[in-house]
Amino acid sequence: MAKKIEVGDVLTGTVTGIQPYGAFVSLDEQTQGLVHISEITYGFVKDVGEHLSVGDNIEVKVLEVDEEQRKISLSIRELQVVPHHRKKEVPPRKSLQDRVDEVDADGFKLLKDKLQDWIEQSGQ
Repeated sequence: MAKKIEVGDVLTGTVTGIQPYGAFVSLDEQTQGLVHISEITYGFVKDVGEHLSVGDNIEVKVLEVDEEQRKISLSIRELQVVPHHRKKEVPPRKSLQDRVDEVDADGFKLLKDKLQDWIEQSGQ
């Protein structure tokens, strides 16, 4: 590695290769790192090629440096603003009895009304 790269550094690099699991980024003539697919952006990334192309100049943050294995883990997502998820308006939950009463407004009540008729019919 040409210069000392440390965890937390923000660097500019060039995408040199795309794989299903991420993108390789050249940080200088001798140093390359990997942006794992999970570190490209917030949310689900199905295809790395939909977000990055070979030759793209991108800004990355160094997540991990393994000098022994000569591997550098990079992130684009760490430099993005965390998306704010708005909560949907959720109506208050009705009690089980209220829901049964709504659904069975006609069903079981009609059976209850007919029960006496059935009892009388079975006695004949």
